[in-house]
Amino acid sequence: MLPINIFRQNKELVLQGLAKKNFKETELVDKIIETDERRRLMQVEHDNLAASVNAASKQIGQLMAKGDKEQAEQMKLQVAQHKEKIKELVTTLGNIEQELHDDLVRLPNLPHASVPVGKTPEENEVVRSGGTMPQLSTHKAPHWDLMEQYKLMDLALGNKLTGSGFPVFMGKGARLQRALIQYFLNFNIAAGYTEYCPPFMVNEDSAYGTGQLPDKEGQMYHVTADGFYLIPTSEVPLTNIFRDVILQESEIPARLTAYSPCFRREAGSYGKDVRGLNRVHQFDKVEIVQIVDPATSYDVLEGMVAHVEKLLQSLELPYRILRLCGGDMSFTSALTYDFEVYSAAQERWLEVSSVSNFESFQANRMKIRHRDANGKTQLVHTLNGSSLALPRIIACLLENNQGPEGITIPAALQPYFGGDKIN
Repeated sequence: MLPINIFRQNKELVLQGLAKKNFKETELVDKIIETDERRRLMQVEHDNLAASVNAASKQIGQLMAKGDKEQAEQMKLQVAQHKEKIKELVTTLGNIEQELHDDLVRLPNLPHASVPVGKTPEENEVVRSGGTMPQLSTHKAPHWDLMEQYKLMDLALGNKLTGSGFPVFMGKGARLQRALIQYFLNFNIAAGYTEYCPPFMVNEDSAYGTGQLPDKEGQMYHVTADGFYLIPTSEVPLTNIFRDVILQESEIPARLTAYSPCFRREAGSYGKDVRGLNRVHQFDKVEIVQIVDPATSYDVLEGMVAHVEKLLQSLELPYRILRLCGGDMSFTSALTYDFEVYSAAQERWLEVSSVSNFESFQANRMKIRHRDANGKTQLVHTLNGSSLALPRIIACLLENNQGPEGITIPAALQPYFGGDKIN
């Protein structure tokens, strides 16, 4: 949630940022400024009346001590009227503050100055690329055929058990999933992240805190009887660990990593681009989260990007890093880098990670603050990244490493998988 002072101090900056994100309801900006002005004027009236009541109460005591009961009674009537008015103001102020809050949460985060202008993924900016493009024979197969050939996954069985988009891994396919999860976690832990095992469902406050509500309620699975939501990523419970917490200077940066299954409804996703593991409703992912001092957050972001890049390099996959344009960014992000790996059989790039800086947008919703060396408190910056999401990594590992004698496992993964080939 954007801080209210930015609307008073730099309305044009807000409008420019919303335009870069292609947000259409810009009339909300003037409404928020007007509502805030009403709130401030009413707060002044409330405070003045409260001060009058306090002053009059002291005078009443003095008048009673002097024996001037008549004037004291007149002042008591005036105080009673003021108190009644204060009650009305408190109720009205509460309604205005709720109206202001409801409008503020409809606005997305403002993009960083480096975010490119654009509306579609085609307008994202390629920052750099790496790895070697595989040279496959003309008989290359997509991962869904390889999965069937080597009995690694059964989509039809998942459809029977649950529904479309819920794959069942088995045999060496299940082993590959487990190997990747363990390898990713160990890679993150070695870089200074502390491992967590969070709940896979969260309450409404947690979903609101990281910006899934009210923006993405249609994309989450809702357990209506209890009001819980299945998590779309472990970013949600991990970041909410610090909700309503004031961190001491020694406690930041906080670095967290976790594995979790992720659940996304992906409504409206159909066609050839979502075949196999390209887009599923349940998938496994390892996440990294950092809670940092605002002064360091963009250096931290670059460090997280470098971390994910090293992880992809260790898997020997061709990749590229994109800086997302304003129209392709998430509601909550100020700057996002996407990682894509090249699928040699499908001959296209597949997204496997997003690394984002949310600045104070999430922290303002969750009231996550830190106390500096001078004892002053301020909102932290929150960042997160996929390190990594498994489905498309598996798809590219299978497709890019296929050969006549089976599928080669990258050297870094072999100790976790317990072998060098799938055959």
